[in-house]
Amino acid sequence: MNLVSKVEKEIQAERLLRRGDKMVVAVSGGPDSMALLHVLFALSKRWDWRLVVAHVNHGFRVEESALEAAMVEEEAARLGLACEVGRFDAPGYIRETGQNAQAAARELRYGFLQQTAAKSGAERIVLAHHADDQAETMLMRLLRGTGPAGLSGIPVRRTERNVELVRPLLRIYKSELLDYCREEGIRYCIDSSNESTKYTRNEIRLELLPMLQRYNEQLPQALGRLSVMMAAENDFVERQAAALFEQCVAAESDFAEWSRNWFAGVHVALQRRLIKLILNYLSFDADSMDFLKLEQMRDAILRPEPSNLHIDIGQSLVLTREYDRIKLHTLFVPPIPYRYVLQRNERRLTITETGAVIECAWFEGDAAAAAMKALPADGRDAAWFDAGQLTFPLTVRSRADGDRMTLFGLNGSKKVKDIFIDAKIPPSRRTQIPVVADDRGRVVWLPGVRRSSHALVSAATQAAVYMRLCTPEADASSVLR
Repeated sequence: MNLVSKVEKEIQAERLLRRGDKMVVAVSGGPDSMALLHVLFALSKRWDWRLVVAHVNHGFRVEESALEAAMVEEEAARLGLACEVGRFDAPGYIRETGQNAQAAARELRYGFLQQTAAKSGAERIVLAHHADDQAETMLMRLLRGTGPAGLSGIPVRRTERNVELVRPLLRIYKSELLDYCREEGIRYCIDSSNESTKYTRNEIRLELLPMLQRYNEQLPQALGRLSVMMAAENDFVERQAAALFEQCVAAESDFAEWSRNWFAGVHVALQRRLIKLILNYLSFDADSMDFLKLEQMRDAILRPEPSNLHIDIGQSLVLTREYDRIKLHTLFVPPIPYRYVLQRNERRLTITETGAVIECAWFEGDAAAAAMKALPADGRDAAWFDAGQLTFPLTVRSRADGDRMTLFGLNGSKKVKDIFIDAKIPPSRRTQIPVVADDRGRVVWLPGVRRSSHALVSAATQAAVYMRLCTPEADASSVLR
């Protein structure tokens, strides 16, 4: 069976794409994504598909990246397809957000793909992850220590912000894609960074997998089969746990309560899932909890004595037991609301309720460009803003329900609460983080967490402000004085 027929069969079996679909095809320019593009194009007439090519230039490898983008644009034009190219300064974004390189690049890439899908009216985004990627992911997770959910591997489909991400090549191997490119005369680029073992995934692909295949030549296939089985079983257990949570757990925004006797009769696999489900419901990052801590919680709930207990779980969560009633609840003391005004050219603002200080340095004209080089906004406690794009005065206040912030690479805005959860900010700290908004009500910065996509500095910036958060724990000295 040729590759086109094989992929078509997989699409039909998993119901990944439908007749008449409009889809964004993520094309990096490598052999995997170029093969995917040509397979989908070959099937598009029969299935009445409309393809939009999307390519992201992260700006890591200047010359290589430019050549890749040009090649993808040329190939899309040759096929008569629309092509959207996103060009980003990922190194600058990494400095701005404090994220690691891979996480920052992924955020920019997926944000652009979502934006392209919304702009073009596409129902799906098609990605070129293949069976070898799946095997590498499985090994990475095994090395870190993972459970059934992690062993599910890369999902063949998932929905994100009302757009479905699908991967029709997950049972196709790299060698098959390379053969297809060679047979069809398909051009592609080679990313030189893929040969660097400074990245864990590359090290696993180049060194660990070949070594393990001396013991089992079919290891990638075995790992692929394991992911398929675990995905189905994990989905089943998740559904069962969600149904039990709905039926038997009383939950509010700051607590969850249930019967110990009922819980003791639940299968141990579901007990663990329920505890993680409840923790996540209470905005606790359950995935960060190690297995031993989870087992300590489960043991505390199940052991006969004592009938009353009080255990600090962390992140301001407490587990209490009073005879048959188990309760997980927060220890929040409602913060004192505050609101301050920060005028243009003001250099220092103290938040007396938390002890934090926001320091500002203001620059105009050529001095702004020089200062931006001298004071890079490394980490999350400092940020540069184009003062000409801000509406003054700024407001520095405590968080309010419904606060939202626009993010770089994201089409639309995101709830501040969800930003805190994604950044794994403990609930106890969230009440201490100030919200900086301009006079139009736009949230522009969450000091210590991240900034918005508004008022980014550029070569055209004529007036800039450098803002830095100083907390009571930090050294009070500042380069701004």
